[in-house]
Amino acid sequence: MISSNVFRGACIYGSPPGLSEVMQIFFPLSIQLHPKSFPGDDPNDCPRDMTKEEAMKKKCNNAAFPDNYGHYREAKYCQMKHHWLWKLHHVYNNVHVMRSYKGQILLLEEDYYVTPDIIHIIQMVQNLREKDWNDCKECKIIAIGNYDEHHNFGVNAGKVEVVNWDASRLNRGIAFNRDLWEEIKICAKEFCNFDDYNYDWTLQHLSSKCIPQMKVLQMKATRVFHMGDCGFHQKGKKCQPEKKKKNIDKLVVVNKDHLFPNTLSISSYTSLPLQDPKPNGGWSDPRDQHLCLSFAKNTTDKEDT
Repeated sequence: MISSNVFRGACIYGSPPGLSEVMQIFFPLSIQLHPKSFPGDDPNDCPRDMTKEEAMKKKCNNAAFPDNYGHYREAKYCQMKHHWLWKLHHVYNNVHVMRSYKGQILLLEEDYYVTPDIIHIIQMVQNLREKDWNDCKECKIIAIGNYDEHHNFGVNAGKVEVVNWDASRLNRGIAFNRDLWEEIKICAKEFCNFDDYNYDWTLQHLSSKCIPQMKVLQMKATRVFHMGDCGFHQKGKKCQPEKKKKNIDKLVVVNKDHLFPNTLSISSYTSLPLQDPKPNGGWSDPRDQHLCLSFAKNTTDKEDT
């Protein structure tokens, strides 16, 4: 397991020979390490809500580059997309024991709860994809989690759906292999120039413009639960993670006989493509775009880990 902790943490699970049980990596370009300079908040950066006319008069750093909605960059948001791409770049290019690894990696955030059979499920879904290769050539991602509020493990524990990548419902516990990373690198300009600070919506853009038919094998019964009631986009809520953990513990115990299924089967197949999403903004500053491209082109840190 490789754990990357900064801002929004993530765990990347892979099992190449020779990798120790846990390796922790740190994002060297975090806003914590650069609080008063890019990619953090430079004192001379334009405030988010300043008009372009005011910004041009003030001559702040990014005056000429508001986003599609007339707003200027906010480092705390931009860091999300930077961190996501950097950790893939670092793991695939700079972690020595991963360089020949061709298996699946699983991306998890630090406030996720996973079921005991999650690795078993990833291996079985991969086997299913290889078995049904002719029906799933475009399947590039395994989605282990979902956002369903009700979970019928008795009916759905072994069911897999083939769907199009949908940023609004498929970003909770995803796994993929080096092939997708190589495709993202080829599409780096589309990824890094799309005016959206979210990696998941940017992937949906790629599925429309550069990686056609990016389909997903999604578990119908989730193996990933979100513990954080007060995440980055959920402010003002009362956080009760212990209460939520008890509820999930109970759900897992009640359904223990349905975990570790012996077989998986594809229960449905979606063929209609999704439209290119409207960008959410926050990603129009050339500095962010250039830094993003440096990760995809491997022109940042070169040291092996």
